[in-house]
Amino acid sequence: MGDRPEELRALLDSVAVQEGPAATVVVLGQGVKLPVLPDGVAGVELPGNLGIPGGRNAGVQWLREHGGVDVVVVVDDDGLLPRTDTLRLVREAFVENPCLGIAGFRIVDEKGLTQRRHVPRLGGADPAVSGPVTTFLGGAHAIRMRVIDEVGEFPAEFFYVHEETDFAWRALDAGWEIDYRADLLLRHPRTAATRHAAYYRNTGRNRVWLARRHLPAVLVPVYLATWAAYTVAQRPPLHGLRSWWAGFFEGVRVPCPPRRPMRWRTVWRMTRLGRPPVI
Repeated sequence: MGDRPEELRALLDSVAVQEGPAATVVVLGQGVKLPVLPDGVAGVELPGNLGIPGGRNAGVQWLREHGGVDVVVVVDDDGLLPRTDTLRLVREAFVENPCLGIAGFRIVDEKGLTQRRHVPRLGGADPAVSGPVTTFLGGAHAIRMRVIDEVGEFPAEFFYVHEETDFAWRALDAGWEIDYRADLLLRHPRTAATRHAAYYRNTGRNRVWLARRHLPAVLVPVYLATWAAYTVAQRPPLHGLRSWWAGFFEGVRVPCPPRRPMRWRTVWRMTRLGRPPVI
């Protein structure tokens, strides 16, 4: 976003010292002027803020035209790779498992701790345990380019929040696997999701769009009722609750095509993985 030049440089330095062949690296400026970048790092200044999914799509498009890469790794500009073997482990993971479509990183703070919301499993399971999951974290992940070719880009209309789940559900329905890898670390400052002004509204809206786009019709009201109950139970501040409901009804009122319901066998697969698409 252009306001963290020191953090960005630390991230790029951590990428430069990774083991194995050098990665193709591109930095995207969302409507801002980029700082001077290290040699070998490309910079793309977008004309405006396209949102998180729109920015990722622009990065993938640049890589298609310039990089010829097999795996796309996305990291937030205020994170860094604390280990030098991370990209080597990413390469090995995708080579060893041809069905692996997405590998999610483990996000740790300055003390090496992982926030519960950063573990893509129900119940805040041990963040140090790797395994198959049904979604991944947007701040640090790797995606096989073939998956993007097959299921399409991130939903730019979401702008921020739940675009990863939308992509994950499409990947699962296409038969790809998603792994949470506790050994792939991204160090990132401890933050609260509610720090963004649009968090509550976008969460409410995008949950509705997610259900309308991908769930079998009978599951749509179940999913939305579950999330409405969960949101109220979390006792957000009054302004947050109002924004959430405003976003919820915006999602009901405004369509976000296309609608491509997942197969029931995908619903069952997600259930066996511990997270049926109603929770």
